[in-house]
Amino acid sequence: MNITETRTEESIQLKVEGRVDTTTSPQLQNAILQAFQKGSKLILDFTEVEYVSSAGLRALLIGQKTANSKGGSMTLTNVPQAVMQVFQMSGFSGILTIE
Repeated sequence: MNITETRTEESIQLKVEGRVDTTTSPQLQNAILQAFQKGSKLILDFTEVEYVSSAGLRALLIGQKTANSKGGSMTLTNVPQAVMQVFQMSGFSGILTIE
């Protein structure tokens, strides 16, 4: 998995590529938490994400809770249909902000 960070005046964008699974989810979680140390608005671009496991869901949940506690926001964009199905089946589509 690769994560590329881009900053603008109003937000931080993390472009995530590859699989978010047991092996790579700690990397995503760390990137999310570090981004929230720099700003309060985070955008996760999931265009190139192939798969999200339960460990990946946990990393996203921690990110969402961090956003809520800091009065910030975390938005997922360009979520592929296969990943969206995982979010819908797990109930995460109601927890996460997905555009």
